[in-house]
Amino acid sequence: MAFDDSPQPASARVPARPDLAGRTALVTGGSRGIGRAIAAEFLARGASVVVTARKAEPLEAAAAELRAQFCGDAPAGSPQDRVLAVAGNTGHDEDRAAVVAAAMDRFGSLDILINNTGINPVFGALMDADLGGVRKIFDTNVVAALGYVQEAYRAWMGEHGGAVVNIASVAGLRSSGVISAYGASKAALIRLTEELAWQLAPAIRVNAVAPGVIDTSFASVLVGDDEQQAARKYPMGRIGTPEDVARAVAFLVSDEAEWLTGDTVRVDGGLLATGGM
Repeated sequence: MAFDDSPQPASARVPARPDLAGRTALVTGGSRGIGRAIAAEFLARGASVVVTARKAEPLEAAAAELRAQFCGDAPAGSPQDRVLAVAGNTGHDEDRAAVVAAAMDRFGSLDILINNTGINPVFGALMDADLGGVRKIFDTNVVAALGYVQEAYRAWMGEHGGAVVNIASVAGLRSSGVISAYGASKAALIRLTEELAWQLAPAIRVNAVAPGVIDTSFASVLVGDDEQQAARKYPMGRIGTPEDVARAVAFLVSDEAEWLTGDTVRVDGGLLATGGM
């Protein structure tokens, strides 16, 4: 019998359990790709979700689609509406504070934080890198992530606990020589995850997920149009989907992972196990 290793449609999978009911999650970079898939997974599991991204129009469109899918006919802003969209620039201190304040005003808690906002990598050797671009990468991928943890801690988690997941990358675990500054920033994010886990335990768990190439517009910068060629590097025979990452993240924030903190879970289809990058 041939084994079908192609991704199943969501309707063919076991429905998500409502194991996040009563919790509020904030997902940065939530208008598309991995962030949107995480928001959908959380909503399917019963959570209320705040999505944020820099551009208001696509963010509102994504929120409307999530609302229609998971909240039925609930009008926006009604008690049955579990989706809130708040536009903001992750790199701006005042925007992070405003997003967290909006989450608290609407839902009254902030139990889960997903630092998913990323920035397209700069290609080339480090000796040729524009330092302004490198600073922007680190500000977005590392400093802003810490800033959101600080805001969540002050607003809710410091007193009530919670769970944080930082979206890193396999590029933060192994050098590629191609996206060096991006990889270094993701390595820093993984190290930040460990430091936060140590300092915030036991009330707040902090973990990271390190995806391989995922089928998003972000990944198209890396692999171009030849998805089949990229898939040959992966023992699982395909590149990842946003839903692959979302399910791993949902596990990490659930009670089933209550003894996991400071870990980085590779969602890479076996790429690093084969020595690939």
